[in-house]
Amino acid sequence: MGVGDWFQTFCGNIRIGTEKRSSIGYRTSRIVGQLNADLRSLDSKTRYRFYVGSYGRSTAIPSVSDVDLLYELPSELYARFNGHAGNGQSALLAHVRASIMKTYSITEIGGDGQVVVLRFNDGVKFEVLPAFLNTGGGYTFADTNNGGSWRACKPKQELTAFSTRNSSCNGNLVALARMARAWRDQNNVSLSGMLIDTLAYQFIDGWAYKDKSYVYYDWMTRDFFAFLANQDANKTYWTAPGSGSWVYGSGFRYKARQAELRTKQAIDNQQHNYDYTAKQLYRGIYGTDFPS
Repeated sequence: MGVGDWFQTFCGNIRIGTEKRSSIGYRTSRIVGQLNADLRSLDSKTRYRFYVGSYGRSTAIPSVSDVDLLYELPSELYARFNGHAGNGQSALLAHVRASIMKTYSITEIGGDGQVVVLRFNDGVKFEVLPAFLNTGGGYTFADTNNGGSWRACKPKQELTAFSTRNSSCNGNLVALARMARAWRDQNNVSLSGMLIDTLAYQFIDGWAYKDKSYVYYDWMTRDFFAFLANQDANKTYWTAPGSGSWVYGSGFRYKARQAELRTKQAIDNQQHNYDYTAKQLYRGIYGTDFPS
């Protein structure tokens, strides 16, 4: 087996399996079916929802614990809760929560006051964002903090931008984002999934081999970690693809440089046919899902 085979096997190992996807899909259908029945008098388990976050971008790996789900609310509810006495945003989330609790009684309002959170006993957490479609193609959602307010987001634009770039680079963007999550988990790196995807999105666009196959993934590993390590040390936020939203982060550059140097050692070992040593270095970067 050559380096391309190693990385192909690794990338297969960090795909979410059928059983977990089925479980997520089943829970989603129950949540959405109840919301559609209560809020729209509609018998549908699939309409008016879509996944956002890493699960929506297909960049989540089997260790994923958070599933982000946007549910599109009927527009008439906005006038009702916007005119609500007191914190209408809190009342709206409580209304959505009450509906979901008819199906799952293990819900709670999330600590950030914007989502309804469902925690399951297998460690998976759903964060349901109830939101109104607005005229600009984005969504308006409730923030219960500081007396309540309305905020805006552009999740579909983010998903479209990410998917378009992934298609233009032979699927390597999604693969890179998953690999970076494996590195983060293995090395306890302080890096959010959204920032991983944002930086991978920026890197891959200028990478010379973005349309190549797994054979180039050792170089992709080396060059991506160099890209991370070389980020401006004074920079604290980046702009998300598609929406331009600010994504905050820091404290990842040193460990990225370590990973870059390990990768250079691995590549040198490969070139001298020390395959076992090379793979052990990659396992130090990516964990035991990398073949030994």
